[in-house]
Amino acid sequence: MRDSLHRSRAALLSALLVVAACHPQPSAAPAPTAIVEPRDATRVAQAAAAAAFPSGWRFPVGVKPTEAEHAMVVSNSRLASEAGIEILRAGGNAVDAAVATGFALAVTYPSAGNIGGGGFMNIRMADGRSMTLDYREMAPLASSRDMYIDANGKLTNKSTVGYLASGVPGSVAGMSEALKKYGSFTLAQVMAPAIRLAEQGFMVDSQFARGIENSRRAITPFEGKAVFFPGGEAVKAGARFVQSDLARTLKLIAEKGPKAFYEGPIADSLVAEEQRGGGIITKEDLRRYKPEWRTPIKSTYRGYTLLAMPPSSSGGITMTETLNILENFAPLPPAGSVKYAHLLAESYRRAFMDRNSKLGDPAFVKNPLHQLTSKTYAKVLATQIDLNHASKTPAFETRAEGMQTTHYSVVDNMGNAVATTTTLNGGYGSGVWVRGGGFFMNNEMDDFAAQPGTPNMFGLVQGEANSIRPGKRMLSAMDPTIVLDPEGKLLMVTGAAGGPTIITATMEVILNVIEHHMTLADAMRAPRLHHQALPDALRYEPNGLSAAVVDSLKAMGHTVSSQNGLANVNSILRVPGGWHGVYEPRSVGGAVGY
Repeated sequence: MRDSLHRSRAALLSALLVVAACHPQPSAAPAPTAIVEPRDATRVAQAAAAAAFPSGWRFPVGVKPTEAEHAMVVSNSRLASEAGIEILRAGGNAVDAAVATGFALAVTYPSAGNIGGGGFMNIRMADGRSMTLDYREMAPLASSRDMYIDANGKLTNKSTVGYLASGVPGSVAGMSEALKKYGSFTLAQVMAPAIRLAEQGFMVDSQFARGIENSRRAITPFEGKAVFFPGGEAVKAGARFVQSDLARTLKLIAEKGPKAFYEGPIADSLVAEEQRGGGIITKEDLRRYKPEWRTPIKSTYRGYTLLAMPPSSSGGITMTETLNILENFAPLPPAGSVKYAHLLAESYRRAFMDRNSKLGDPAFVKNPLHQLTSKTYAKVLATQIDLNHASKTPAFETRAEGMQTTHYSVVDNMGNAVATTTTLNGGYGSGVWVRGGGFFMNNEMDDFAAQPGTPNMFGLVQGEANSIRPGKRMLSAMDPTIVLDPEGKLLMVTGAAGGPTIITATMEVILNVIEHHMTLADAMRAPRLHHQALPDALRYEPNGLSAAVVDSLKAMGHTVSSQNGLANVNSILRVPGGWHGVYEPRSVGGAVGY
């Protein structure tokens, strides 16, 4: 790879005003100084300093990325990435390819790729137009605030398993809407690869087979067991996996458009399945569903511009607030150092506190976007960070997505870019399989505060702003992000899966490139950190921090714990002569270009 980004000029800003603290744990630390040092991202230095990973870290430095001159698709399924490239080679644009990839993922990556879930799409066209599409699931009309609480006031598991766990799916409506507005191909054209993969099947590899076996408890209580566990045994590596019901469903959508899913025969199958198991999604819920076009969260970090998702996603707001805090300490300490881990933890803590207590579906909640994205507000929070001691997350006011999400990134030969994150929430969603339809339903209702103040499946403790109401979209952590260089040119397309770790992992990959000058391959393989306010713990990947760093963080007052595989990121970076693509090294996938 022609590696890291070249520095240009630097300009020192005047010292920040010390502002009275009003957030957790004020300290007597001096006000930080902000340094803005944009680098010319149109050139990549031929010789970059190698990334320094801790001893014993699982990934080596210097691995080569996938390179392509014209276009790139990166996803968690090579077959789905190839579907996107097939459309690009045929003359389609990035939106066409993103929709093709999304439908293909529903076939080849069914733990998260879906038509029974929802997601977010971040689009930037080569002419500078930028827009985001929210096709998050919605609470059914028959849902209620306390529907998952039993007679003893205890939270049940019905928000995660079974027929009551699903929100009204948005994926088919969302992908169709994006194609209609910004695509150049028909729905039938972009769905052709997915239909072929479902109808003719694809060869099962060992990782696909292992994933099915590991999800036996989620799948086998429902009708999907006949497809994924024929004869009681998980599909085997080397077998050809055909999904005839799904192929028929996809053909109906391709022929008749999204109405086939929301008002036609697929809707009939979905509602019938819900009724069999005591679910509450109705034909009226499906008929009423509509995706929403929204204005991106636009922010800057040291001369770079980030375009990210607004609510009902919390990702763009939380990442922006965190970066605004960190900008006050730039240039940041080296990655992997005690000071770097401490600054990230304290910045994440403050941003997640705001995220967990203040954000929700904008149709139901007034989100304080101006405050939370304000650099002035971030300065207030930055002054509260004691550089030598950890603060503590207080109980916050509560009155007022899963590891099996998947993200994919697309760029075309014209410079159009799409970042898409889609999910069923948990792996294989609620486990419910729509018989005759051939797809899993989501368990996205758990992303509401099913019981405000009580942790959800990802340990997030959220407030009343994200409580359940009919027709409401549950708050998400998904954060498909597009980064522009200081000249306003497309630089990165990225995003992640992993519940709340989506936000931290996406941000850290971006920081690794623009702050720590890593190649994209090293930026993706670097150790990751995570803090989400509650539980009050800094998480790191095993051997991702040295023992001495861990000891020092504990001495500063941090609770520190290790966790395998923090998030699942798929990214593209512009380089001289084309693009570099890297799929998540902790998972499976494919970066395909031409």
